[in-house]
Amino acid sequence: MSARPLRIVVIAPLRFPIRRPHAGGLESAVWAEVDALRRRGHEVTFVAPEGSDFLPPSSVFRLPPVTWPGGSAPTDKTWPESYHRDSAPALARALDEIAAHPQRYDVVSNHCLHPLPLQRAAGLGVPMVTTLHTPVDDAFVAAHAGSHGAGSAFFSVSSHTRVEWGAAGVPSRLLPNGVDPAAWALGPGGDDLVWFGRIVPEKAPHVAVEVARRLGRRLVIAGRIGDETYAREVLLPRIGGDVEYAGELEPAALARLVGRSGLALATPAWAEPFGLVGPEALMCGTPVVGFAVGGVPEIAAATFGMQLVPAGDVDEMTARVSGLLPNGTDAAFRALVRESAERRFSLAARISALEAAFADLVTAETAA
Repeated sequence: MSARPLRIVVIAPLRFPIRRPHAGGLESAVWAEVDALRRRGHEVTFVAPEGSDFLPPSSVFRLPPVTWPGGSAPTDKTWPESYHRDSAPALARALDEIAAHPQRYDVVSNHCLHPLPLQRAAGLGVPMVTTLHTPVDDAFVAAHAGSHGAGSAFFSVSSHTRVEWGAAGVPSRLLPNGVDPAAWALGPGGDDLVWFGRIVPEKAPHVAVEVARRLGRRLVIAGRIGDETYAREVLLPRIGGDVEYAGELEPAALARLVGRSGLALATPAWAEPFGLVGPEALMCGTPVVGFAVGGVPEIAAATFGMQLVPAGDVDEMTARVSGLLPNGTDAAFRALVRESAERRFSLAARISALEAAFADLVTAETAA
């Protein structure tokens, strides 16, 4: 870790409370960062929506929750009026508090998907590291250009993401997401398939159902419904028989499910910036077959036990699953899968790299 404990402000995304069960991979990554930094002795001030872990009972850093009006159908891609009316102004007040007392903090770790922290970075008096978790966002690019890059350094979660943002004028360094080996323990495997993640069109769990039915294999799907219309009209009518929807599971229960499965399916229908389910499944020793989109091929290239097929090619995915699934109960095979995931995507390695980056920024700020 760094030579001394640091005073770190972590700014969360605003859509969901950062708590378990995690709303998605982004929320999981932010929760894991805060938890790991605290366990390493750093003082972490968390700026996050009400209901998040690690928040004091009353604080300017406790942001109002995003609420949807009655009768509306929440999605993970749109925002209700409360986001603009309540959440964004509260975030501005939290940034005002940091700017008013910069001597209390050493560095800001920004994971917020709102451009306001970038717009304010140069005037906070505290260096900021912004992690790029998404495809290029025009508002982020404009905020970066408007501040001439002052005040904020950038990490990208994959080389794919780094190249995309670099082409848009936002340079960054690569720092992949990490998975806690203790939370995703090596499992015994089994005969079933598993799919886990957000239930949204861009994750396309209905494709996993098609693969399982072609193979005559049992499939368990787990995850939060992030698009009610898609769930109601596309996925849930396909549930039944050998296809089970287990709902949204606590992390420990989810890890047990993945660990006792023979193979995990990853079916993104978009250019996934990272794809956390890959390293999570591999950490359990469970092999993965997925679509080669976005940053996912980088995970497969860096690990053992993950095979990819062209985007949307259900025939080839079915064939690969059929060939790889028998390894899902092979203890030696699963141990190798686990070992490769731990070597490349352990949370400890990511946090150590983050600590080093923070320390460098603090040193540079002190020298300046």
